[in-house]
Amino acid sequence: MPVAYAMPMTMMRKSLIAGIIAMGAALALVPVADAGGRRDEQDAARRAMLDGQVMPFAMIKRRVDSQMNGASYVGSEFDPSSNRYRLKYVKDGKVMWVDADGRTGNIIGWAR
Repeated sequence: MPVAYAMPMTMMRKSLIAGIIAMGAALALVPVADAGGRRDEQDAARRAMLDGQVMPFAMIKRRVDSQMNGASYVGSEFDPSSNRYRLKYVKDGKVMWVDADGRTGNIIGWAR
């Protein structure tokens, strides 16, 4: 006659508690991303654009793109204290940073 195996309730409860503790410990080790900083930066750029302090980012990016000789755009940062954008490009495995004046859209610096 086959014997059905059933885990005793106390073992099941202990396994569940151990699993929950292990998950909690794992989550405590995962660093929390600072999404607030990026959001604040975007809000500052939008306010500056609406106040007429900087050009719309799409116009600045288009001006810089035209001078990047086929490099791929990766991302950007905005510095509200100077109203400058820093755009990041990659070409042939090399990273290039381009600083643009937010008021004029002119390139004011390069870094590789």
